[in-house]
Amino acid sequence: MDVYADLHIHSPFSMATSPAVSPSSLLAGAAVKGIDVLGSGDALHAGWRRTWEAFENDSGIVVLPTAEVEGQGRVHHLIFMEDFAQFAELADRFAPHSRDIAVSGRPHVRLAGEAIAAAVHDCGGLIGPAHAFTPWTSLYAAHDSAAACYGREQIDFLELGLSADSSYGAGVPELDGVPFLTNSDAHSVHPTKLGREFNRLDVAGATPRAVFAAVRQGRITMNAGFFPEEGKYNRTACTRCYRQYALEEAADAGWICPDDGGRIKKGVCDRARELGGMNEPLDRPPYYHVIPLGEIVRVVCGACSAFTKGVERRYRQITDALGPEIAILAEIPVPAIAAVDPAVAAAVAAFREGRVVLVPGGGGKYGTFTLP
Repeated sequence: MDVYADLHIHSPFSMATSPAVSPSSLLAGAAVKGIDVLGSGDALHAGWRRTWEAFENDSGIVVLPTAEVEGQGRVHHLIFMEDFAQFAELADRFAPHSRDIAVSGRPHVRLAGEAIAAAVHDCGGLIGPAHAFTPWTSLYAAHDSAAACYGREQIDFLELGLSADSSYGAGVPELDGVPFLTNSDAHSVHPTKLGREFNRLDVAGATPRAVFAAVRQGRITMNAGFFPEEGKYNRTACTRCYRQYALEEAADAGWICPDDGGRIKKGVCDRARELGGMNEPLDRPPYYHVIPLGEIVRVVCGACSAFTKGVERRYRQITDALGPEIAILAEIPVPAIAAVDPAVAAAVAAFREGRVVLVPGGGGKYGTFTLP
């Protein structure tokens, strides 16, 4: 059966995460989005692990134990296990190499990618680079190849990140046969964050073991996420004023912005092209570009933020009437949406038909969009 899965989130024990994040709020948020499988996030943290283990989950949503660590070279790694006990074992292995594993949801581990991956595999888990193309804390920010990071250990998947879609990895020779994942990396339960990117998996049952097996066997039937231009690192740009540069211009400027002296960071688009990506992903599952419903409502309302009371009220009215957000974005006929909110229905139709005007982001600033 097909399920929608968001496999990368964070707990209150990670930096810049909402204190409102809890098992109950996460599962309630996932239900509103239409997420069937949710990563636990931060399962290396003993306190968060115990919170999930003690929580009585009667939501029908499967929780897969997951975690993220930062290894040598500031590379972030995403890890999946079948049960939380395996993460307890992995935490013990990492403890001699980490100063913050007892307190941080996303700990720093002073090991190379190969050693981290070997420990994960020894404990029975899966590992892959998180947000692999971003210009900070990623595989391709620190290395020119997966082998340079992971050595003889194989990666089990690759997470694309918000600034990339499947085309960015298509054509990179070493990624042939490596499953691509798209996840939210959410630090809050707000519907514009949780489930803003997700996967459709073909699973044999509604259990963590079945979900784990689907990822291990590459049974991803669809990736869904941002138009890459919406990501905040899509284009090469200054991290201070966000002026965007062609790659040649940035190199000529010595990667220092002549306008304000800010650092210029290479964009995901340029980095993927250097690696051989940016090709038509002919042998990949379909990639469905989505705009979070909350952002669509924000544009329709003319509001400056999706966190305003008016936007949130209108979002709730639509989802209360029509059901989960993913179904509204991808499945429910436009006339049915129009019966509840004609303006939002017109906007959903426009983005489904590709009538979206995108202003790419870069340097740490999210891209923007307009709808007719």
